[in-house]
Amino acid sequence: MVADGLSVLFCGINPGLMTAASGHHFARPGNRFWPVLHLSGFTPRQLRPDEQEELLTYGLGITNVVERPSARADELTREEYREGGRLLTGRVERLAPRWLAIAGVTAYRAAFDEPKAVIGPQERTIGATRIWALPSPSGLNAHWSTEAMAEEFARLREAAGVERRTET
Repeated sequence: MVADGLSVLFCGINPGLMTAASGHHFARPGNRFWPVLHLSGFTPRQLRPDEQEELLTYGLGITNVVERPSARADELTREEYREGGRLLTGRVERLAPRWLAIAGVTAYRAAFDEPKAVIGPQERTIGATRIWALPSPSGLNAHWSTEAMAEEFARLREAAGVERRTET
C-alpha cells in the first residue's frame, strides 16, 4: 500500500497472522489503527481493513518494518528488526514520503538502533523524509488509550500539513 510522494507512510511492526491471512493491514479486530486514523482526522470515516487502498486517495500508505508474519511482535529477532530497518530505509529513499510514521516506538528503536527514542518526531531523517514514532495500535498495548493515541496521530497529521478530514 505505497506510492511515490505520500504525505505519510505508516509503518506497522510486522503483519499479524490475521493480516497475513487476509492481505489487509491491521486486520485483527482488536487493533486500533483504523479507529485512531479516523478519530485523528486522517480519514473522513473509519475505514475497514479491506478498504485500505482508499488510503492512497488521501496521500497515505502502509508498509511494515519486518515482513515476516507472527502472532506477536516479541517473536521477532533483533536481526529481523535491523534488516527490516535497512530495507525500510531503501523503500523510503525510493518513495520519498514527507513523513514515515512507525506505529510502535519499540520497533523504531530496534530497527534504527535508537534505544532512547520516545514517541513523537525524531531527529533522524531518511533523505528529506521526517520520522515520527507512534504508539503501537495493537490491542496488546495497554499503555495507550484509543483517545490518547488519536491525539498523538493528530499531532502527526498537523505536522504533516494534512487537513482534518470529516465526512461531508
